[in-house]
Amino acid sequence: MKTSRRIFLAGAGATAASALSGSAFAQSAIDDILASTQRGNWDDQFDARAATQPGTVVSTTPVFSPFTVAYIEQTLGQYRDIVSRGGWPMVPDTKALKVGVVDPDVQVLRRRLMISGDLSEQAGISSSFDTYVDAALKRFQIRHGIPADGATGRFTYGAMNVSAQVRLGQLETNLVRLRSMSGFLGDRYVMVNIPAIQIEAVEGDRVVSRHAAVVGKIDRQTPILNSKIHEIIINPYWNAPESIVRRDIIPLMRKNPQYLTENNIRILGPNGEVDPMSIDWSTEEAAKLRFRQDPGKINAMASVKINFPNPHAVYMHDTPQQSLFNQLERFHSSGCVRVQNVRDLVTWLLRDTPGWDRRHIEQTIQNDSDVPVALTNPVPVYFTYISAWASDGGVAHFRDDIYGRDGVEELQLSTL
Repeated sequence: MKTSRRIFLAGAGATAASALSGSAFAQSAIDDILASTQRGNWDDQFDARAATQPGTVVSTTPVFSPFTVAYIEQTLGQYRDIVSRGGWPMVPDTKALKVGVVDPDVQVLRRRLMISGDLSEQAGISSSFDTYVDAALKRFQIRHGIPADGATGRFTYGAMNVSAQVRLGQLETNLVRLRSMSGFLGDRYVMVNIPAIQIEAVEGDRVVSRHAAVVGKIDRQTPILNSKIHEIIINPYWNAPESIVRRDIIPLMRKNPQYLTENNIRILGPNGEVDPMSIDWSTEEAAKLRFRQDPGKINAMASVKINFPNPHAVYMHDTPQQSLFNQLERFHSSGCVRVQNVRDLVTWLLRDTPGWDRRHIEQTIQNDSDVPVALTNPVPVYFTYISAWASDGGVAHFRDDIYGRDGVEELQLSTL
């Protein structure tokens, strides 16, 4: 089965069902009801919250935390036990299963969700996809960064049918990465998790905000780095790097000679502005010149650029393409990181910088261009690659190994 990266990857957008409680029915009574063809709407008859296992799926604990290390160590014990018992079954991936469906494949789905701790054994084995299974499947989807729609599409099947042995190895690989970053990282810091396409703003060992991200394409990867955010530029100019001029702008100009004009991009040479019509676009001579986009709504960085020293010339920024954050696959950039709700993050970054509260930031965005603001207290930033971790109660989280850094082809679901 092939799993499209566009379909598979996502940022989680919902919370899972809560902790385990006692069953209100004897198992035999549940089986009788599940087998009934006159059961009506399961949503009216069952409290699905009783069918999910304990443990927090959505947490304020940072991924970089000694607690996360402890949680993942706990989870490793659980997964080693799962592997020693033969792992979990492969779920047939040819049918769309959801609430109300009665199908023998639901029995296999139930067993799979029980083994991974998403569904309580109290829910029983049945061919009926009830709200127990719905809540458990949504919990599974959240843990894997998949939209929690409670339906078994191919992206859900792709994550579900990675073997327990491979998931155990993924946890072990990422534990090494997490241990190396579990010390003191700063009273406040920003963490960009590339495979999770997510950003955490952390203060006092607690995540104060999470932001969806757009990161680098497979052939233009976002780098791993540690630095300090020292500057915010409001309504910045965008200077296109030479790589983008060669790969993108020159080919676009060959197709549409008005591309630069339509996008407010000027060419600057040693003697001033250069007329695009004076350039031979069949060659790459233009790559020697400077391409600068004026500030404004269509600027590639939109309202804000977040600067930090690094040898890769990457940065974080706003984007005029806000619809990208709603996509399941957000690996579109040339290495820089686009931030959803970036003004919230910038307000938090500038909190200790006198005169730069949210009101002043918004006023400046409306009225001025290319305004640099130096942070009074620079904030550490970490670009990292964590494709598996655990949250409170030893709840395992997994993501697609988009750049293939975990070393197992089966984990590169987006390229299979």
